[in-house]
Amino acid sequence: MNIRKLLKSESWIFSILICFFVIGCFDTAKAADWPHWRGPDYNGISKETGWNATFPEGGPKILWEKSIGTGFSSITISDGRAYTMGNIDGSDIVYCFDAATGDEIWKKSYTCPLYNQMHEGGPCSTPTVDGDAVYTLSKQGDIIRFNAANGDIVWQKSLANDYGCKFPRWHFAGSPYVVGDLLILNAGTKGIALNKADGSVKWQNGSEAGAYSTAVPYIKNNQKCVAMAVAKEVVGLNTVDGTVLWRIPWETRSDINAADAVISGDKIFISSGYGVGCGLYDTSSNEPAEIYKNKNMANQLNSAVLWEGYLYGFDGMIGMNGPGRGKLTCMNFETGQVKWTREGMGTGSLMLADGKLIILSEDGKLVIAEASPDGFKEISSAQILTYKCWTVPVLANGRIYARNTAGKFVCIDVSGKS
Repeated sequence: MNIRKLLKSESWIFSILICFFVIGCFDTAKAADWPHWRGPDYNGISKETGWNATFPEGGPKILWEKSIGTGFSSITISDGRAYTMGNIDGSDIVYCFDAATGDEIWKKSYTCPLYNQMHEGGPCSTPTVDGDAVYTLSKQGDIIRFNAANGDIVWQKSLANDYGCKFPRWHFAGSPYVVGDLLILNAGTKGIALNKADGSVKWQNGSEAGAYSTAVPYIKNNQKCVAMAVAKEVVGLNTVDGTVLWRIPWETRSDINAADAVISGDKIFISSGYGVGCGLYDTSSNEPAEIYKNKNMANQLNSAVLWEGYLYGFDGMIGMNGPGRGKLTCMNFETGQVKWTREGMGTGSLMLADGKLIILSEDGKLVIAEASPDGFKEISSAQILTYKCWTVPVLANGRIYARNTAGKFVCIDVSGKS
């Protein structure tokens, strides 16, 4: 046997294997799941890169679409599956689809009224995926743990009946947040934490009506904490026992605190609609200090996204019988000064990936724009939905998922692959 030839041959094979490994790692690094509300880092930002922000003539390809029922639930993507919720004929339905093909893997339903006071109604909470579990919350307070693989119910509780939590005016809306063995919800006066394994109570801060936001995690003195906008204030909570670490009074009309807090270090940004506006606070001590408070950004429904020192979000009011008066706004996080605004998209929503804004206008136009304080710079746009769209679009693994209030759910190809 010619040893030199053998070594040369094996070296060549080894080099090819290394190339495939590197390419595989590179491709994997581009993609990213979106396993819960506001994405992997709870900030509306995806780490996905390499997706195609420039649409072809005629718009991006619609890979699949479904009719899922009335509601505002956003989409979560985990391990090749897409989860969302809707309401049809007085029943909430939790869906699990193949994220690539749209094939239905499972769906489960339970009786739940629309609760359509001054809006179309239907679920507002977004499913949370945690390993082999999917957690959902209905407007009437049904908190359910499903088996992610087949949709079997592991346990089911009622926030109202089992824990005595009073209903907010527009009923329950915040999404479940998982930390360790806890499931934290915006219910009761200042939040409630359940054992995620069986739904038993770990801690509860009162039973008065809460608000509509979701808990946002942060670390303080090496402790896991959350910030939560409740009915009349924003509070910092120790996740272990629910201890209130600090509080910021924050009252709105009808106690509508819906947008999540935006956190950077010890600074927390709060924003609400109905003319309240926004504020930035230093929470380095137990007595938060106001840095600024103004009306330059009023996030009535969806939270702003913080990117490289600037906030991007929709300022303005929703429209009950027509388009809202919202305008896309870019604002300096540290100073609260507006850099630019853009009208024409109503009360839309957005997320961010690879330095680009992924925007869904209120009337269903998907807009990709640069995230830049130098002005609104559209890259591409296409009409992908009609009717009212208040739900945040989601980018995951080369696909954008979006829905309207009536329940049309679409999956768009932005992979850049033919």
